[in-house]
Amino acid sequence: MKNILNKVISLRLKFLTFVASILLLPVACTDLEEEVFSEVTESSFTPSESDIISVMASAYTPMRFVMGWQGYFDVQEEPGDMFVTPTRPNGWDDGGTYKRMHFHEWTETQWQPRNTWITCFNGINSANRVILQVESGELPVSAEQASAIIAEMRALRALYYSMLVDTHGNVPIIASYSDELPVQSSRAEVYNFIVSELTEVMPNLTEVVDQSTYGRMTKWAANHVLARVYLNAEIYTGTAQWDKVIEACDEIIASGAFELSSNYSDIFSTENEGNPEMVFAIPYDQIFAGDWNAHMKMLLPDHRLVFDMQAQPWGGSSCNPQFIDSYDPNDKRLSDTWLMGDQLNASDGSVVMTLRKEMPSIYDCDFTDGFRCGKYEIESGATGGLSVDFPFLRYTDVLMMKAEALLRTNNSDDAATIVTQVRMRSFEDPAEATVTGAELEGDTTVEYGTLAEDGTIDDPGDQSAVAYGRFLDELGWEFAAEARRRSDMIRFGVYQTKSWYNHAPKGEYTTLFPIGLEELNTNTNLSQNPGY
Repeated sequence: MKNILNKVISLRLKFLTFVASILLLPVACTDLEEEVFSEVTESSFTPSESDIISVMASAYTPMRFVMGWQGYFDVQEEPGDMFVTPTRPNGWDDGGTYKRMHFHEWTETQWQPRNTWITCFNGINSANRVILQVESGELPVSAEQASAIIAEMRALRALYYSMLVDTHGNVPIIASYSDELPVQSSRAEVYNFIVSELTEVMPNLTEVVDQSTYGRMTKWAANHVLARVYLNAEIYTGTAQWDKVIEACDEIIASGAFELSSNYSDIFSTENEGNPEMVFAIPYDQIFAGDWNAHMKMLLPDHRLVFDMQAQPWGGSSCNPQFIDSYDPNDKRLSDTWLMGDQLNASDGSVVMTLRKEMPSIYDCDFTDGFRCGKYEIESGATGGLSVDFPFLRYTDVLMMKAEALLRTNNSDDAATIVTQVRMRSFEDPAEATVTGAELEGDTTVEYGTLAEDGTIDDPGDQSAVAYGRFLDELGWEFAAEARRRSDMIRFGVYQTKSWYNHAPKGEYTTLFPIGLEELNTNTNLSQNPGY
């Protein structure tokens, strides 16, 4: 087992299966007055520490949708300028769902944003239920334990809300376990709630960073979420909070609990639970927690031979060639992130297929059109799931958030020092890794505009310079395929104004997704987001 939460969950499931099997056995005894020992009542149950963790784990489990089928990864990457899922000979039209995501033409029935709404509120409700169990005495714990559990659940609840305030904005704030129809709050109110919750619980969150807190909300994870919310404060509320970004990041940096991984690829390896960058990881295990199947969508069927997989991938999404062209060819993150060119058989080294960068059209691509994501290690014998823990919050992000805040407050040289520090591990020549503040203030290196089938720019669209666009590029190269590109593009004004691949901008309203039709029909307190 990779961490304590997964271990408890798996053991709990095995125990429940064992109990069920006992209850189904035929009973020969006819003594109706026999004392029954097969039931555990509330009055006779004293929870151990592992039982308490098991109860809390129910609130963390929904986080695994991030890399699941049409989960948070799709919501953050499919509408951006990096990933495209075109129609291929084996299908992938899927009723036009991926084209709608690419064109920003989603509707209130689009599953990916609805999945985010449903799953995040599932996590929020589970956190509220644990809090109720503690406060009501149903889960008998000491006062110290109660304070710690409630703080951790409130921080986790704030994490879910940090996702919803970004994707849907105007959502209900549900701070208790109830069956009443919740009332909708404004995006600014949700932002204020997140900030208030994280600030209040911070003193009661653990500062311990070890196996016992892996995959859980610590003080540092809460500070990281707070920094991310402050980073996007101008989008959420209209008022920037750059100084608060720096303050929250400095708290994490000063802790000394984390450091940059010396090797970029190690962050995304199968055994990455000990990586020093992990501020908050989402644990996966291909046997016990196999929700991770994003790799099945990214890889081709014949990659089964390349990686000696037990499962055959589905061959859907690939990288927009415009983004590939933005890389410095000496940046090792290019090859660390993308599978390019000849793909070799794991058994004999023969060429299985050759991936080409070009992708003629979202309406018609061949199997091997487009480079594929190879950032996350495919372990030999991999099935439909992976055991790579997803680095939802990692230390490089802390450094880059501080750098962006410095950049936007006229401290570009200090920002460049941090960015250079991050780049050093990905370049052989230190001189090539070094950037200046002036460079970071400059325009993006991505050549935006819609593409013709021959790969040339068909319609350049808006060609105005992107303020701090080179820094946005740095975020793209460092955090490619980490379920965040949409948010970064919105913050830099690119998402709602630029054209890429076959996409032309639709307007500011697309920075929020519509609230699902079923949610609107079942809760009359909800109003649809503007523009839909």
